[in-house]
Amino acid sequence: MSKDRIGNEEEPEIIYIPDEEGNEEEFEVIMKFEVDGSDAKYMMVVPLDSAESEDEESEEVYAFRYEEDGDDLKLYTIESDEEWEIVEETFNTLIDEFDGEDDRD
Repeated sequence: MSKDRIGNEEEPEIIYIPDEEGNEEEFEVIMKFEVDGSDAKYMMVVPLDSAESEDEESEEVYAFRYEEDGDDLKLYTIESDEEWEIVEETFNTLIDEFDGEDDRD
C-alpha cells in the first residue's frame, strides 16, 4: 500500500472535473493510493470550496479510480460495492496511520 501527499505541507494538487452540465469544478486531491494486490490507483478529492472551509466535518470526499497517460489523467467512477469496500477500508487505514503519526509529534 503506498500513499502520496497525506498530511505534508506541499502545494495542493488541483484537478478539474466536469459536472453533468459540462461546467468544470475544482477539486483538491487529498490522497492518492494503490490497493495491495491490484494495479488500480485511487484518489480521494474534495471540492475546492469545501477544502478551504474550516468545518472539516461537512467535507464531501469523492473517490475515483484513475490512470495517468503522460500528462493526461483519466478518472473512473467506482461502481461496484466490492470495489467501494476495498477503497473505503484502505482510505480509513491510511487515515488511522496518519492520525497515529500526528499523536507522536
